[in-house]
Amino acid sequence: QHIYNVSLQLRKGAVYSTTTTALFRIAPTVYLGATLLAFLFIPIADLEPLLSFHGDIILVAYLLALSRVAIILAAMDTGSSFEGMGAAREALYGALVEPALMMGLATLALFCGYSSFADIFSMAQELDMNLTIVLLMVAYVFVVIMIIEAGRVPVDDPKTHLELTMIHEAMLLDVGGVDLAFALYAAALKFMLLAAFLVTMFIPQSGNAWVHLASVFGGVAFISLVTGIVESITARVRFFKTPQMLLGALLMASLAVFFLYAYVGNFRLYYARIFGAFKN
Repeated sequence: QHIYNVSLQLRKGAVYSTTTTALFRIAPTVYLGATLLAFLFIPIADLEPLLSFHGDIILVAYLLALSRVAIILAAMDTGSSFEGMGAAREALYGALVEPALMMGLATLALFCGYSSFADIFSMAQELDMNLTIVLLMVAYVFVVIMIIEAGRVPVDDPKTHLELTMIHEAMLLDVGGVDLAFALYAAALKFMLLAAFLVTMFIPQSGNAWVHLASVFGGVAFISLVTGIVESITARVRFFKTPQMLLGALLMASLAVFFLYAYVGNFRLYYARIFGAFKN
């Protein structure tokens, strides 16, 4: 259904309000382009990412922020009160999501000792209960981020048409045609990016590349199925509850960084002193 909706919008022409500027016309392209570029840094199973360099986790976070800023500016450019309201809510969520995202990425960097997605996911970590707990904490943070970035229930409802209750969809009221197709596909791509990120983080590498690839795609399909079930049996929470969820994710990310630094930092310092003594 989603693919049909996107293909239908691609065959339509866009209508632009006389109050909008060129910013409104280029924003959907920037929104989709930034999301696509961020996806190129994420390795899938045994497949190497198309783009990779040291510190690319910071660039991916900025690309996701750029996509959010583009759609917010486009909503404000229309001069509509409803789209401005959706843009304000999106900016609030972004201000709470981005610190949690950076803390989660910092935890992974400290966990593996690398700042590149390709290097982080190429490491085979030994089974350690304490480190597994840290990974579960980080996974919770990224689940919350995935729900908010993709605008899914219980934070937002992509199927609603009530302006007073919308967040992401409220910013797309004046977007139509190809521009709307770009925006819809970018939102779905964000969900796919973060779902693949979560699955790749937990599924260990196997000797068979095809088995590993099938496992990752199966994990993404499972996350999509669970998301659909949750959206079918639950309703969107009230707006004043959502910041509490985001603050909880930020607190969880902070605890993960603190716990990992205390555990891994002292562990490495202990062995560094032993090996230093032997060397002397």
